Amino acid sequence: MTVEAPSFSPELFTFLRDLADNNDREWFAANKPRYVAEVQEPALAFIEDIGLRLPEISRHFVADARTNGGSMFRIHRDVRFSKDKSPYKTQVGIQFRHARSRDVHAPGFYLNLEPGRVFMACGTWRPDRDTLHAIRTAIAARPARWQGIVEAPPFSDRFRLGGETLKRPPAGFDREHPLIEELKRKDFIAAAELTEADVTADGFLDQFLELCGEAGEFMRFLCDGARVAY
Repeated sequence: MTVEAPSFSPELFTFLRDLADNNDREWFAANKPRYVAEVQEPALAFIEDIGLRLPEISRHFVADARTNGGSMFRIHRDVRFSKDKSPYKTQVGIQFRHARSRDVHAPGFYLNLEPGRVFMACGTWRPDRDTLHAIRTAIAARPARWQGIVEAPPFSDRFRLGGETLKRPPAGFDREHPLIEELKRKDFIAAAELTEADVTADGFLDQFLELCGEAGEFMRFLCDGARVAY
């Protein structure tokens, strides 16, 4: 069996550390060739490679290797409403969105590359009111199915649920429901912790796709709730 070459190099994390220490436009302009060679090009190549094999997981998710507006998040921060005016993000975000994500808040797969904080995530973040209500309703109606997905291996071995939650039970749901803490969730996100060594090693492409596959039933449940195909 052929093992995929490393998707990323340690230089990517070196650049991000340097950027964190020099987060200004003058430094970035002088080091933009490094950014392109060590960050942007490897990330876009990874997206292209995932795109070739993503149908093994589901044909409804998109790998878009455009430099702007695609799967790779822009490096520039939106500082309009932030006290922190640092112009650049110090992490790389890559998202494989559902094909219908422009129409609904559908689930997706995500990779975060940041010095000291590397993880793969999946699920739906800040879904709209109707989608959130539909997911909660599905959990309330089929608690055994939900528990069977999130509490069983291999999913439970690799992933931890996260995101924001309500302080009180959501309106319209039984506060005595056995899964009321799950119903309080505002986000339905699962994350698998990784390391810099993981993503710079041979075979990371396979590892990432394996994680996507292990999250398949979780994603299917959320897609069903969002009324989109998995």
